[in-house]
Amino acid sequence: MPVTNALESLHMRLRKIVKNRGHFPSDEAATKLLFLALRNIEKDWKMPQRTWRQAANQFAIMFGERFTNAID
Repeated sequence: MPVTNALESLHMRLRKIVKNRGHFPSDEAATKLLFLALRNIEKDWKMPQRTWRQAANQFAIMFGERFTNAID
């Protein structure tokens, strides 16, 4: 799958989740929802992007045990 199609697919899935939710009380609530959505979407990937490990390491630094426990 070309990169463009993969990104468009990811964007479509995230848009659908945000649209279904509708309203967020804060930016933090929206960020948490997108984080959880990305975590669930990753499970469907057949071949994760090469840079995902770098991104995962950054998320682990930012979110600590909440992220590392979620991927175990």
